[in-house]
Amino acid sequence: MRALIGLASLLVVVAIVGILAKKQLSSATSAPAAAASSAGITLPPATPGAKPLEESRQIQQQIKQTVEATLQEARPVDDTK
Repeated sequence: MRALIGLASLLVVVAIVGILAKKQLSSATSAPAAAASSAGITLPPATPGAKPLEESRQIQQQIKQTVEATLQEARPVDDTK
């Protein structure tokens, strides 16, 4: 009886983990675009016929330029101290 309850509990836990993993993996496909848009980065439009490697390099270059431009902006100075 004890083994039966243990096995049933294990199956319930495995089912819950499977459902959570499925939700996590399905949301991971749209996460990069959502994260980039929330960070204020606009991704370049896909070039027709471009290879994925070329598109990846274009996106990396644009993100690098955006980060460098952001780092060049002056930070406000707090003179209240």
